[in-house]
Amino acid sequence: MTETRGPEKREAETKGPLVSVIVPVYNRGETVGRCLDSILSQTWRNLEIILINDGSTDNTWSVLQRYGQQDERIMLINKPNTGVSDSRNFGMESAHGEYIQFVDSDDWLPENATEEYVRGIRENGSDLVIADYYRIRGRRILQSGDIKEAGTFTRTEFAEKMMLNAGDFYYGVVWNKLFRRDLIEEHRLSFDQKLAWCEDFLFNLEYLRYAKTITVLKKPLYFYVKTKGSLVNTMTTPANVIRTKLTLFEYYKDLYQSLDLYEKNRLKIQLFLIQAATDKKRPVDRETYGMVSEKYLQGPDQKTKRKHEKKKTKKEKRASAVKNLKQKKKREGDV
Repeated sequence: MTETRGPEKREAETKGPLVSVIVPVYNRGETVGRCLDSILSQTWRNLEIILINDGSTDNTWSVLQRYGQQDERIMLINKPNTGVSDSRNFGMESAHGEYIQFVDSDDWLPENATEEYVRGIRENGSDLVIADYYRIRGRRILQSGDIKEAGTFTRTEFAEKMMLNAGDFYYGVVWNKLFRRDLIEEHRLSFDQKLAWCEDFLFNLEYLRYAKTITVLKKPLYFYVKTKGSLVNTMTTPANVIRTKLTLFEYYKDLYQSLDLYEKNRLKIQLFLIQAATDKKRPVDRETYGMVSEKYLQGPDQKTKRKHEKKKTKKEKRASAVKNLKQKKKREGDV
């Protein structure tokens, strides 16, 4: 394994706490540039960007090296292929930031994401921040999230909300959250390398045992790209799902028992065993779609564009009809 840092430190904005952004990368030479550009463009400048090349066989390492030469905030780690869990663990062991943020190499961030996370965790004195996210599939853009109201909740309050839909990606993934590094280190938390699926959720369950308060943001702060043939898709065979669910349930059950919530909510909590991994999705508004598609997806395709234009035409026609009706009633009243 090799570890290198970027060039000598330039004068830059370093006010506020340091955030370590951990990005494991495997054979993503074509997409990682978009991911890294979004991290380097964050309005929160005090970042430590840890890029872990997990034994890629394409041009990923040369792409990462090129970025490492451009920005002193980047730390490069090159290691044999051992999987995403081990890569994230390497990243956490190398981190110096007060907070930990995870990003996957297919995905990207809105430019204000880290700043919003830091503001949420510091202004509320919380131990964890969780936010909505955008889900991208081809040129389709949806907003996903589960908890309906923003605010800061106790661990018990948060767990009561989670038990209603624990299979949702919103709770299971790590990339829509900001973590405190001191809690991770104090309790020696890490990603379980034996799990090839849902290792994120297990990490989150362990972390929640020590997080006293959780802040919920209703702003989408992540662009998640749904990719065909991804590890999640290939590993979710019926046998793997059952085996992993049974493993996770023991940790899930332990969390609720520690909060004295298990006995009175036994059936709700046991529903986790049969819940499918999914997320609540809703279409974004036209303005958001236009902004995202133009900036990140090179503009909408013609089919989607026609669909949005058709919706716009219908809305304009309704508005025009209402306006004409009001004018007609006014003229009749004048007569």
